[in-house]
Amino acid sequence: MLPRFAIIVTLFLAAEALPGVGSNAVAQPAETAPLQLEAKIPLGSVHGRIDHMAVDLKRQRLFVAELGNASVGVVDLANRKLLQTIAGLKEPQGVGYEPSTDTLYVANAGDGSVRLFEGTEYKPKGQIELGSDADNVRVDTAANRIFIGYGSGALAVIDPAARSKVGDIPVKAHPEGFQIDPDTSQIFVNVPDAHGIAVVDRASQKQTGKWPIPDHGANFPMALDPVRRQVLVIFRAPAELGVFSIIGGKLIATAETCGDSDDLFIDAKRNRVYVSCGAGFLDVLEAKGTTYRRTARIPTVSGARTSFFVPELDRLLVAVRTSTAEPAAIWVFRPIP
Repeated sequence: MLPRFAIIVTLFLAAEALPGVGSNAVAQPAETAPLQLEAKIPLGSVHGRIDHMAVDLKRQRLFVAELGNASVGVVDLANRKLLQTIAGLKEPQGVGYEPSTDTLYVANAGDGSVRLFEGTEYKPKGQIELGSDADNVRVDTAANRIFIGYGSGALAVIDPAARSKVGDIPVKAHPEGFQIDPDTSQIFVNVPDAHGIAVVDRASQKQTGKWPIPDHGANFPMALDPVRRQVLVIFRAPAELGVFSIIGGKLIATAETCGDSDDLFIDAKRNRVYVSCGAGFLDVLEAKGTTYRRTARIPTVSGARTSFFVPELDRLLVAVRTSTAEPAAIWVFRPIP
């Protein structure tokens, strides 16, 4: 007999094949679905919204921003268990691990601070005051810099050696998802309140361009495909993937997605895109030429809109918040084949 989760996936995928019900997806048995649920790692007594995640690859530790719980969970991925919880935070939204200084950065929306924790036991090592709404964290190991979105429109530039802010890159509204181009000095920034995507230069620390998106809104998650030279963005209004050329920002392709997404990732090995949605689904899209086609929609839990794909471990990790049916946990998905 199939396990309960496999039965749910099979029934849902079969429904997707019915006329008028998500007909872009392909019905398939759960055992051959492109993502297999491999484990659930409990997060303990965690309540409320869960936000973004980061990883320490050397130790195989996952950091989970438990915004509604005012904490960060530290998960041992190798042994699939919760190691500890860092409490006493102020609405943590973004997390980033900087390996050269062995430091965890936690961006807090509640007081605009960035808290620093060092070593294997995550001892407090000071904080950086940004002012308000500290959000997404990106670690640029090549440039030895950390970028953190905050306030009504800026990316803070952090020197990890000095553990201090060394600059600001202003943008026109609060920055949501953003990505660093490893091949140029550019950073691409979702600024939904400014109805566009900002292009900034991290060398000059200035905004150099903007891609307007008049027919779409609520562009929060973003991923960068350096091979195809594309910027991928998920919009919530309408729920849709937008694919833009890095050169000039031309819209190349669109595809319908699940609703209330807060993360998307590219699986370069399989030419896939993974989208996690608060509507309670994972969408899997396949890239073919200049088009993207949804190949599966996999049920999760309502509110599970954040995820983290770790190519080095070949796993997609989905943060599931506490509900009447499920405790807070990290769901571990294994891509197939």
